[in-house]
Amino acid sequence: MYKIILDSSGELTEEMKADEHFVNVPMTLDVNGYTVIDDDTFDQADFLRRVKESPTAPKSACPAPGMYLEQIDSVEENVYLITISGALSGSYNSAVVAKEMYEEEHKESKKNIHVFDGKTTAVGETLIAMKIAACEKAGMAFDEIVKAVENYIAEQHTFFVLETLEVLRKAGRLGLLKERIAHTLRIKPVMGSTSEGNIQQLAQVRGMKNAITKMVDLMLAATKNCSEKVLGISHCNCLDRALKLKEEIEKRAKFKDILIMDTRALNTTYACDGGLIMVV
Repeated sequence: MYKIILDSSGELTEEMKADEHFVNVPMTLDVNGYTVIDDDTFDQADFLRRVKESPTAPKSACPAPGMYLEQIDSVEENVYLITISGALSGSYNSAVVAKEMYEEEHKESKKNIHVFDGKTTAVGETLIAMKIAACEKAGMAFDEIVKAVENYIAEQHTFFVLETLEVLRKAGRLGLLKERIAHTLRIKPVMGSTSEGNIQQLAQVRGMKNAITKMVDLMLAATKNCSEKVLGISHCNCLDRALKLKEEIEKRAKFKDILIMDTRALNTTYACDGGLIMVV
């Protein structure tokens, strides 16, 4: 028996929601004094409106160790926790504390627990969870699964493009003048993950269409054996754009599968309305 616990940066498909092996632990966000729980009650349209009207950027809070501990303390023999990149959030450290708390309180327990620093976000966590489940179904031992999944994470690449830089400006990471220049010139930065799970700018081009093409260029340059891999796309309120991205990819490479998901609260905050996240 096994259980896979994701923080709410990780998005679950409808099939995963119906599968008792998967569970989300929600983060919370504050938008100008209004609290949002990142669970199935999340209203993306209302959230986007509040973010747009707020003079300040939303603030997020990772799950407390007790929330992870509650999910760890169950009947499953193998428990896996997946968090957003530890370089971007305290979620990983919180999950590690919960693991240590459980092991201290249950010294005689034979439960196997491992916390994965996803070094990604959004659908990247989803793909990691799918990899764990596939290893479990294949009958692999716990230690073998941990090794295989850590290797999978090390080879994973995350890319994203944003429609707007407004939230970054509100968060103090971008000056008003720079935002206005980028908006006027239609400059779209293409961003990606580092091996440590940080964010870096990979390129900048004019127009979203060019940005999507450039993102696919960069993804294909970094990806080997496409036919053996599942690619994931998270979109923020722009399904048509995500479908066009999928179409662009399919013209140039054959993947085992391409998964498309809408963003939950945390990823909606930073992807912003119209943003795309791609992970493979």
